[in-house]
Amino acid sequence: MKKISQIARKYPLTLLCIALIWYLCVFFDMPETGLEDVPFIDKWTHFAMYGGTVSVMWAEYLRHHQKLNTARLVIFAFFAPILMSGVIELVQAYCTTNRQGEWLDLAANSTGVVLGNAIGAMMFCILKNTRRK
Repeated sequence: MKKISQIARKYPLTLLCIALIWYLCVFFDMPETGLEDVPFIDKWTHFAMYGGTVSVMWAEYLRHHQKLNTARLVIFAFFAPILMSGVIELVQAYCTTNRQGEWLDLAANSTGVVLGNAIGAMMFCILKNTRRK
């Protein structure tokens, strides 16, 4: 229990983003917005949600750590979001009546994860250079 509260204190925005992704992807019925005519708007949304979440995760990680734990980052900032995305797509396909699981959503989510990790690595390089000075 102590570990869970420690994670919640260190990563509140990341946990909020994760909860929001689950809510939006499984429970939320998208209203008509007028953006349905934009090509691949759904995929751009998935890309932005996962890229943003992983970027937030990196920012919170860098706020609490001076050195990178590469193995931990690979697991939690790369594989875990992609796995979560796959689980959400399976839940949409087999456990909901108003959603469909799509391979292209998984691809868009994974691409967002890659972008978020690239942004996180850039944040680390910038912080590393500013801390040296």
